[in-house]
Amino acid sequence: MNGQMELVSARTVKGPDPVPDLAAVDRLVISNSGGKDSIAAMDEAVNLADEAGVRDRIVVLHIDLGRTPGGQSVEWPGTADLARRQAAYYGLPFEVRRLGKWPSLFHRIRARGQFPHLMTRFCTSEKRAAAHRFITEQVNALGVSGRPARIVHVMGFRAQESRARARRPALEVDHRASSGRRTVTQWYPVLRWSEAEVWQRIRDRGLPYHWAYDAGMSRLSCSLCVLASVPDLTCAAGLRPELAREYADLEEEMGVPFRRELSMAEVIRRAGDGA
Repeated sequence: MNGQMELVSARTVKGPDPVPDLAAVDRLVISNSGGKDSIAAMDEAVNLADEAGVRDRIVVLHIDLGRTPGGQSVEWPGTADLARRQAAYYGLPFEVRRLGKWPSLFHRIRARGQFPHLMTRFCTSEKRAAAHRFITEQVNALGVSGRPARIVHVMGFRAQESRARARRPALEVDHRASSGRRTVTQWYPVLRWSEAEVWQRIRDRGLPYHWAYDAGMSRLSCSLCVLASVPDLTCAAGLRPELAREYADLEEEMGVPFRRELSMAEVIRRAGDGA
């Protein structure tokens, strides 16, 4: 029986989606960006881990995207501290890791000479690589012998966010992270949830969430994400003008716009106009 079959049970969450057999897992790594979907996914995963009696096998991971040369955090201010508080809410161990050779995602963009976009999401690749390195650390610490270590990696993906995510199964083997020493299974506990269901869970459980949502943002992610909606970008530029100015200076330096159809200079103009 392969590693994937060992972790899949007939139990379901939110319709037909399978969940891992958590009693068979050696380590449950919950990636927490600090966003609403991450905390809802963590709550769901912890609830099911408690039913399986394996909360002690959970560790929460936050990938810090660093600071710009001007000292601005690429993420929303307070995100790492919030992720730490969210882990503490459940009494879970919390770890922070950063990008490999780059001080921040901003530095990575400058070195590449272009911003990420839908077809070249190297920002996501950098975060994935940091998570894979952390999983390697966990496998080494576990010291499982005679079989691959069984790792489940929890992420707060939701199908409503994109067509690509809508096509994903709720449970899948991460072949890039797996090896002869480990089988890594990606689990998306809130994949089929609506945004309303996510917020209902947050309200019902009194879960801590980021202030940026109350300030008008619909998603958290990076403060200025190339894949964000125009209203979110405009809102973010108004809330974080210093960071927006650094991105505008960077696009002028590199000679390429923030997005092909939308420059950061235009985003700043719209934020100033209240558009």
